[in-house]
Amino acid sequence: MKPAVFDYHAPRTVDEALGLLAQYGGDAKPLAGGQSLVPTMNFRLAQPAALVDLNGIDELFYLRQGEGGLRCGAMTRQRSVENSTLAQRLSPLLHEAMPHIAHTQIRNRGTIGGSLAHADPAAELPALALALDARFYVRSLTDGRWIAARDYYTGLFTTAMQPEEMLVEAVFPALPAGSGWAFDEVARQHGNYALCGAAAIITQGEDGLVKNAKLVFLSVGEGPVEAFQAANMLVGERPTPEAVRAAADTAATQEIDPVGDIHAGPAFRRHLARVVAQRVLTRAAARASAEVSV
Repeated sequence: MKPAVFDYHAPRTVDEALGLLAQYGGDAKPLAGGQSLVPTMNFRLAQPAALVDLNGIDELFYLRQGEGGLRCGAMTRQRSVENSTLAQRLSPLLHEAMPHIAHTQIRNRGTIGGSLAHADPAAELPALALALDARFYVRSLTDGRWIAARDYYTGLFTTAMQPEEMLVEAVFPALPAGSGWAFDEVARQHGNYALCGAAAIITQGEDGLVKNAKLVFLSVGEGPVEAFQAANMLVGERPTPEAVRAAADTAATQEIDPVGDIHAGPAFRRHLARVVAQRVLTRAAARASAEVSV
């Protein structure tokens, strides 16, 4: 199919783009990589009156150190993060997960900000942002504000941004000392949407006990799902195989509510959640132990 008729604009500055969003109100869509928006327009699931193409705004393309971690301009390509030694050093979990996102050709065009703002519950970046306690800077023509990842995702393909706001920057804080991380997902074949995925972070003290833990799932709810109870079960404990299995089982049986589709039913997704959670918690704990012993 072909998209419905729309106006096209190619601003050169953030202010010009924001002016266009204000002019059209909720009837305009920012165009980043277009890997999600264009297909939905072709199927006429989205019919914006205008596209505001952000690809000509040079100030939105960057990776920098600052704000206590890694700063990503909204138009930074996913492939740029994958190839960045700075990202690998400052945000190893984010860097490790990049190859899981679709295919190389998609990551060459797909952007960090576009994926975060699209809020697809099966996407990797929203779950990673929640696991890493990321913060997002969003702007309108008259104001700017920071939104924590935990407050940003409000429902299925829905965020806390207003129609006239645009995501400008994402900040991924550095992990505390003694932290280990891991990401994994299960898909029918590499590059497909994940049937289930998870990111984990475990921080250990010198005594070998877990000081803090995070476990966040993707593709099991209407957005990224954080398993608070499972993570808290590990705090103050040694991350033994038995403790990890118990936490993974709690997460899969009590903290997610997956729906079924043509690819997987709820029971199978719970099974995958248990398996993936155990994998990432085990790897994160091993890395944390190695960090502490250095």
